[in-house]
Amino acid sequence: MSANQGQQLETYSNQHPQEVLLVKLQIDGELDEVMIFKGFSSSLMRATAFDPDVPVISDRAEILNIDRLAAPYKPNQPNYLQQGIKWEEFQDYL
Repeated sequence: MSANQGQQLETYSNQHPQEVLLVKLQIDGELDEVMIFKGFSSSLMRATAFDPDVPVISDRAEILNIDRLAAPYKPNQPNYLQQGIKWEEFQDYL
């Protein structure tokens, strides 16, 4: 695989602009949540680099699960399409 997990998820979200991905992951023992929409990733728990070439989901990340939500994302009323998808299962969507 030439693209890392984060790049694959960004590509998926770019191809499915009607969806928002909420990715729960662990990096070096620390939990993080990353939202991905239209090919762009942003951490909800830590600072996100201004440079879009710096991956938000590093190669060291372990993806715990992925939620698919309908866009536009409404934090007070999230519209889940599917919850708790394991990375191995999500690869079928790629």
